[in-house]
Amino acid sequence: MDKLAGGDMALGSWEMPEEFQMLRETARRFMKEWVLPEEEKLEYDAYTFPPDVLQRLQKEARALGLWNVQTPAEHGGAGLNLLAQCVVAEESSQCRMGAYIPAGGAFGFDPPNIIYKGTPQQIRRYADPVVESGDKCFVAISEPSGGSDPARSIQTRAVRDGDDYVLNGTKVWISGASQAKWGVVFARTGAEKDRGNISAFIVETDTPGLTLTPIPVIRSYSPYELSFTDVRVPAENRIGEEGEGFKLAETWLVHGRVPYAAATLGIADAALRMAIEWSKERYAFKSPLADKQAIQWMIADSEIELRAAKLLVYQAAWRADMGRDIKVDASICKVFATETAGRIVDRCMQIHGGMGVACEVPLERWYREMRIKRIGEGPSEVHRMVVARDLLGSPNRRAQGG
Repeated sequence: MDKLAGGDMALGSWEMPEEFQMLRETARRFMKEWVLPEEEKLEYDAYTFPPDVLQRLQKEARALGLWNVQTPAEHGGAGLNLLAQCVVAEESSQCRMGAYIPAGGAFGFDPPNIIYKGTPQQIRRYADPVVESGDKCFVAISEPSGGSDPARSIQTRAVRDGDDYVLNGTKVWISGASQAKWGVVFARTGAEKDRGNISAFIVETDTPGLTLTPIPVIRSYSPYELSFTDVRVPAENRIGEEGEGFKLAETWLVHGRVPYAAATLGIADAALRMAIEWSKERYAFKSPLADKQAIQWMIADSEIELRAAKLLVYQAAWRADMGRDIKVDASICKVFATETAGRIVDRCMQIHGGMGVACEVPLERWYREMRIKRIGEGPSEVHRMVVARDLLGSPNRRAQGG
């Protein structure tokens, strides 16, 4: 009780546990010594490395225990818990191409974790080769009818026909589809528009009737539109029972928002370091920018918001690792982190002036990609709805301390 009343706790401050600090240092060293020197050789808007370079980087990541950090260890990944995943996400995003493809794929591409809810045969045939090779997979949920409310907006249908399902419909904004050999597609298998009628299927990209079309966006790495025309998928490729697609994927989808948020804060961290250095070197009106109060306040506000956002991310991850429901925590940190990162990058561009929008530095690219982050993994408005509904739906929640 003494500690709760003040006592020893007043003498120190919260710190990341030592094992996570060591993990952070390992990831940071890997980025500094291996990834960043190779990235400097690439075009400013590149999103991956040449195959031979990528193989060298991935080999080193395996040796360091940084390979496929979300994938269970028994299936060849690092099997890190969520807090550790956030630490790696923060560090691996601190490069020019880190916003969407952390470190250009040097850490591998985790298969969608719903595959590990599948049969041993599905895992052996699809997941294990991907972990071994470092190939990509895709997940197809969003449709032209909407992505924020998939339980009701999904119109792609899967109709049982003997030993197959026949899929018809369209998916949009699907990242990585063109580089993948297979992906997980969510389709409606029942008449009612609710999550209980959505099933998940493993679909190979070379299946007849499936066409992929790039969708140009504000970054060089384009998502894809997937069109399904009488695409036949073996019933053995259904993950779990019919109608269980969202139930099997729910925890994975919620947990994925936390390292997603952490990655944006890694970019904000890198941008702020650049702005601090620039403000010390750049002179205006006979003194460094760092002497100007306007610049000092932008830097101070950025640091304050960055610290707060990181703690929200760490808390959400810690609660998940304790086995708690983090649906609301994940929405809170996703909104705050992505919006904070956008503000920080914007301020850092302002501090750099004209150089901030030049392709010579990564700020303009980060600015474009941070804008996407407020939409990806659910737009801010939807996550605010999640938080509001949790609070307003429980009248006694605030009185009970949440």
